Parts: sequence; C-alpha cells; structure tokens
Amino acid sequence: MKFPRRLALFNVFVIAFNISVSAAGFCGPRADFVKRLADKYNESSEGMGIAGEANIVEVFSSKKGTWTILVTTPTGISCIIAAGFGWQKLKQAIEGTSL
Repeated sequence: MKFPRRLALFNVFVIAFNISVSAAGFCGPRADFVKRLADKYNESSEGMGIAGEANIVEVFSSKKGTWTILVTTPTGISCIIAAGFGWQKLKQAIEGTSL
C-alpha cells in the first residue's frame, strides 16, 4: 500500500496542526475500511487506544509488513491517518531492559 509523498506530508500537517480528521479526505464508514484492509492487504487490527476524549486510534498490519493507522470518531466515521510498509512487531520490553 504505497501512498504518494504528498499524502504523507499532508497527514503530517493534519496531525501537527490538529486539523479535524474528516478534513484529511480518506474518510468513510469504519466497516468499509476494515473490510478493504482485510481483503486487499490482509491487514488486521493489532491494537487500539483512545485519542483526545473519544476518538479511537487503531493500527492494522499484515504479515507482509504493510500497515495502516485508522482514526474512528464517535459517529463511526473513520479516516486513514497514515499507511506504509516495513511494519515489524517488537518484543515487549521487560521493565529495566532494552529491546
């Protein structure tokens, strides 16, 4: 899943200047994104967290190393914030040690 450099730079500006995620352009129903990521890229959710007061941030990845970060608003609308390749799972660090 390769995106043009312009899109990557745009996403940096979206994050840096706290623009509404719906302004990013690649937005739609979460279910549509989850299905497309699974069908086309074999990506599945690796984890999630809460951003701000109510947005859910998810990281999807595949065994081939592609990855996508999806932000979902309370209304169910999701936006792709970033995507790329070369994803690697790291071993969980034990307190007091390095990876």
